[in-house]
Amino acid sequence: MPQIKSAMKRVKTAQSAGLRNNAQRSSMRSAIKNFEASAANNADNKDDLFRSAVRAIDMAKSKGLIKANKAARDKSRLAKLN
Repeated sequence: MPQIKSAMKRVKTAQSAGLRNNAQRSSMRSAIKNFEASAANNADNKDDLFRSAVRAIDMAKSKGLIKANKAARDKSRLAKLN
């Protein structure tokens, strides 16, 4: 455990940021999986799920959770299924 007050604060903020990052990454992955499942079943709400998956990918990219290349690659792969 750190002794310096600012280092103690950094530990707390790093923990909360880590939890927030994990939640955002998990929701992105869930949105992608939901779209892939609907594309496989050719469901009616496929277009809505595609938009939400692309939005989740863009949000993750803007927050720095994934790199720009991975975002482009994922969106391209999803667009092929759509």
